[in-house]
Amino acid sequence: MGETSTKPYLIRALHEWCTDNGYTPYITVQVDEHTMVPVAHVRDGQITLNVGTLATNRLVLGNEFIEFQARFSGVTENVYVPVGAVSAIYARETGAGMGFEVQPYEPPAAGAQGTAATAAPEGSDAATAPDDDGGDDDEPKRPRLTIVK
Repeated sequence: MGETSTKPYLIRALHEWCTDNGYTPYITVQVDEHTMVPVAHVRDGQITLNVGTLATNRLVLGNEFIEFQARFSGVTENVYVPVGAVSAIYARETGAGMGFEVQPYEPPAAGAQGTAATAAPEGSDAATAPDDDGGDDDEPKRPRLTIVK
């Protein structure tokens, strides 16, 4: 396994620095088919997002993705951005921050966090669990979360 990128760690550090100093952290994102943002706010293929604690709900600054909920023009939207698409994080008030090279999207490796619900390892109960929908094909099957150890 290769060395992990420093980019998500630097983003988290600068987000914390902005927050600790009373600044508003903004990120600039290169929008592509792997980003989930309100398209009405995209300009020239980019969007700048306020990722401050007062502007976001359920903010997760992960190693692979940044995700949160925010209000745009009064409507709550889910935002999902690959870390590789982030081109900068900075303080709105001072402009202090850091720019990054935009990296092409790479899907998370098998076994990475967040993939356990979609892929079950061989021999697990999830791979052989019977469907118990009662045989009624008209109703859609309800999703199930299975804990994989």
